[in-house]
Amino acid sequence: MENYILPASKILSWAEEDRPREKLLLKGISALSDAELIAILLGSGTTNVSAVELAKQIMQDNNQSLNNLARQNVKALQKFKGIGEAKAITLVSALELGRRRKVADVEIRPQVKSSEDVYNYMQSNLADLPYEEFWILLLNRANRIEKKIRISTGGVSGTVADPKLIYKYALENLASSIILVHNHPSGNTKPSEADYSLTKKLCEAGTFLETPVLDHVIICNHTWYSFADEGKI
Repeated sequence: MENYILPASKILSWAEEDRPREKLLLKGISALSDAELIAILLGSGTTNVSAVELAKQIMQDNNQSLNNLARQNVKALQKFKGIGEAKAITLVSALELGRRRKVADVEIRPQVKSSEDVYNYMQSNLADLPYEEFWILLLNRANRIEKKIRISTGGVSGTVADPKLIYKYALENLASSIILVHNHPSGNTKPSEADYSLTKKLCEAGTFLETPVLDHVIICNHTWYSFADEGKI
């Protein structure tokens, strides 16, 4: 790395549209390269090397891969001239936040592969309620849950779910498919005639709108009923 020589320049001497901070404000964060984003974190370079050029050195040493860079620790980053402990800690911390966000996305948007997945996801919301609630899960093409929405709250023996409202939410959120979920406080998972009627109506609407109903799951305390598992969808 000591033989790697780059022309000297400072961020403040650049044209305004080329300075990373100003470029971010003028063109938005997506217009910045990885090196420019790293340069913002670094804040400054050395006497002869700008923050952007230093960031380019770091990326080059990591084969232009943020994944490789994320594996570096504080000590490894300090081998670059101009990277002291404070800057190395800043970089490691920023990369760790990115990793945690990736993990959080998976946790927040679980993939539905079975009715049991739906039960496990919604059980804490519905199992112990003394009244009925009706929810929908909005899924993407990979069957990952993008959003869960409570449609209505009712009494001990029923709640009203408006099909127009359900598909309003589905279409507004560009859902690829939906799953219907409600609870039976009585502990009896057997669907009512109203449950069958609503499910049929929503399945027909879903076919027409190309946003199918994948399942309707009725949740009780420690068990559930799945229309899909029982061949009712």
